Amino acid sequence: MTDAAHLLTSLAQVLSTMVLYAEGHPARERSLDRAWERLQRLLETDPAPRFTFVGGDVIHGARAMRELAEWDWGTRLAGVGIQRLEFDKTNTRDELEDFLVDACTRLTMGQLDTTTARQERRTGIRYGPIRVEGQENVPAPVQASIRAAPTGFNLSDESDAIRWMHEEVERRGELPLMEAETVVRSLSLAMHSDQEMLIPLLQLKEYDQYTTTHSLNVSVLSMALAEFMGLAAADVRAFGVAGLLHDIGKVRIPREILNKPGKLEERELQVMRRHPVDGARIIIESDRRLDLASVVAYEHHIMLNGGGYPGFKFRRPTHQASKLVHVCDVYDALRTNRPYREAWESERVLAHIEKGAGPDFDPAVVQAFTTMIRQWEKRVTVLDSETQTFGSRPAAPPPAPVVAPA
Repeated sequence: MTDAAHLLTSLAQVLSTMVLYAEGHPARERSLDRAWERLQRLLETDPAPRFTFVGGDVIHGARAMRELAEWDWGTRLAGVGIQRLEFDKTNTRDELEDFLVDACTRLTMGQLDTTTARQERRTGIRYGPIRVEGQENVPAPVQASIRAAPTGFNLSDESDAIRWMHEEVERRGELPLMEAETVVRSLSLAMHSDQEMLIPLLQLKEYDQYTTTHSLNVSVLSMALAEFMGLAAADVRAFGVAGLLHDIGKVRIPREILNKPGKLEERELQVMRRHPVDGARIIIESDRRLDLASVVAYEHHIMLNGGGYPGFKFRRPTHQASKLVHVCDVYDALRTNRPYREAWESERVLAHIEKGAGPDFDPAVVQAFTTMIRQWEKRVTVLDSETQTFGSRPAAPPPAPVVAPA
């Protein structure tokens, strides 16, 4: 267990003890001493630890604490208005006790007006509700999940979170699972923010944004298709995470190959075709609970007839999620402007997908996808991540809408 996890569990032990014993009791003092020692140990490696409790998740800095996945104290603290908790090296033991007394009061008596108590017992420990979007000390990848309502916002936070995830994988080789799931929850809110479901797709503005924009769009399309096909809510979200992460292996591809404007040479193609294997490895090594996403990352370029890449030594069917993401991946790729070609019109892409039903794509998935797009065409909303927001759809479809590539 990490020092951060040790600190939080020791704080919970103090809160439990405070319910049983009055101030000054030896048991209460021992648990408080232990928590203070844990805090000092954490401050040796993290001089300004910050914790966020949101949606049942516990976040240290900007990273989900998987070891506390079943820890219910985060939810309890958030329920009484303590969604963030920040320390620094100036804190004293008395201030720690003051914070815990206030937290215990809230937990046992409800979220009361503690203004008077705070005046009597000042504390340098910062805690309370998560600040509104754009203010400091809120982990950027988490902001998308804490909005009060999805009306009137764009997808800039979500795209920023995806870009940050990719950078974390490049820097640390570890996938921030909590942030991926947070983005999918936020996208799901966006899709269901109107009286009828919307399919919000982000417009590609610059070619080097391709992987980020494409990941977001494939996630949205995958969730829409899974819901259209009648899958359970948990499966819809799981397919959304798989769609979001299907191209994560591209972080290992050199930028000069990934963003090359012309046709790739054979050597470059071989490098590009490694991304499904790299992506599956990144995901499964980061969190084995993402086995479905790792399978989809590995299989999303494999055709129904066994073609594509990477090749199977022994032919076998791909996972249903891979079949869905494969179709969504191709649709979004062809609907996107690229340096070497213009974006295709939607009907041309659908015809291409229908032609590939059987050899390339699962016929049942193709039928469902093409029916969905044609039936829900008016629900597809192409967004500029900086200017367009839900609740202000363009009066007419934008010219040659740009979405994202595969």
